[in-house]
Amino acid sequence: MGNFVNKIGVIGLGSMGMGIAQSLIKNNIPTYGFDLNQDACKSLLNAGAIAVGQNAAEFAHEIDALLLVVVNGRQVEAILFSGEQPLVEQLRPGTVIVLHSTLAAEQTKNIAQRLASYQLPLVDAPISGGSIKAAEGKLTIMASGEPALFEQLSPVFNAISERLYRVGDEVGLGSTVKTIHQLLAGVHIAVAAESMALAAKAGIDLDVMYDIVTHAAGNSWMFENRMQHVLDGDYTPKSSVDIFVKDLGLVMETGKALNFPLPLASTAHQMFISASNEGFGQQDDSAVIKTFKGITLPEKKA
Repeated sequence: MGNFVNKIGVIGLGSMGMGIAQSLIKNNIPTYGFDLNQDACKSLLNAGAIAVGQNAAEFAHEIDALLLVVVNGRQVEAILFSGEQPLVEQLRPGTVIVLHSTLAAEQTKNIAQRLASYQLPLVDAPISGGSIKAAEGKLTIMASGEPALFEQLSPVFNAISERLYRVGDEVGLGSTVKTIHQLLAGVHIAVAAESMALAAKAGIDLDVMYDIVTHAAGNSWMFENRMQHVLDGDYTPKSSVDIFVKDLGLVMETGKALNFPLPLASTAHQMFISASNEGFGQQDDSAVIKTFKGITLPEKKA
């Protein structure tokens, strides 16, 4: 099994997938990129991709491993299994499927079982770090799968990540770890928004509040990162409200499956659902602060 995978396909060239694909190219790994967005494809071609397109099927016979960096499980299933001639039938047996999207552990296991019938091994490899870390090739990966696959993929993981955590051999464990991480991330954004909303209501200068918190014990990575967006009045999505509607939904499903109470996660989930319901679903997840009434928030400087 010592043979490394050589040609890598990346499906999903959003902010994360684009960074991953560019990091592979920088490390001289032959890279193919696929996305429905033609501009993203052109941009990757200019960065040095071997080929790009809207559909991975036309290059299926050339690719040794396929990295999926799409929004959710529904997209993963559609890409792999739907259509007249599903992609799984066109990939060569032994092509490694690497799942970077955040899915429920049960869904990941189910996909792995279906892929196995086509002799396509799966690595469950959710990622964290955001678009900047993706572009720098410094993601954190929480992965599970057969040890031999990690050996084959080591040049790929070296190129795209700063830290690779192998949390076990069983597919689904990576997804579970990522889900628990998203519990923290979502709750931290929600509580950061609540605290800044309270500061606004109390008439505290939000820049001063931000400065104090980011130099004191109440700070979190999410407070520091996301509340800057609120100060700027800029809700251009790096990660959208609807992503946390989904991810905290996965957290709640995990709690339900284990019959385990998650009081803070459920409250944060409801806050993101409210923000989405009020029309902020496609805005940056910090827009959860807009659900608080009776306050004036900074507006983007023209």
